[in-house]
Amino acid sequence: MYGFALRLTGSPQDAEEITQDAFVRAYRALTTYPAARIRTLALRPWLHQILLNVFRNRVRQRHLQLVPLDQGHEAGDLELDDHNEAQPDTALERAELKASLDALVAALPERYRLAVVLRHIQGLGYSEMTVVLKQPIGTIKANVHRGIRMLRKAIDGQEQTTCSPAQSQAQRRMK
Repeated sequence: MYGFALRLTGSPQDAEEITQDAFVRAYRALTTYPAARIRTLALRPWLHQILLNVFRNRVRQRHLQLVPLDQGHEAGDLELDDHNEAQPDTALERAELKASLDALVAALPERYRLAVVLRHIQGLGYSEMTVVLKQPIGTIKANVHRGIRMLRKAIDGQEQTTCSPAQSQAQRRMK
């Protein structure tokens, strides 16, 4: 849940507050639900929906400062296996790639960012996403597809600006 909030806000402090508020709201809501409803509750999408609603309420109340995710490193950012420990350049490249992808995802319009994050980062299924986003499954699939397409275009654009003309020509031939 915290990871989802962090993707939405880009700020660890805001993500912590939103996650905490979402769990408090969920706990309070569960105390009012009958036992039969609790047993049939799809917990994962329900919690994501509450967190998304808390995020949207906070955005309406005050403008959260959106910060790129590359400003801090979490414990999982530089996970290395034994083979890569001897190669710091590989770890650095992996961290730079992750930071670049985080920035590209954060730059997506909200409707596409939410769809891509829920599907490919949080691992929710489309049926769970319909509960969270309150949209038809076709709309969600289209938003995921368009978001991924936008990410691919952005990545291709980055590769072309960082490659020499000979390298980009070779890449075009390979496609």
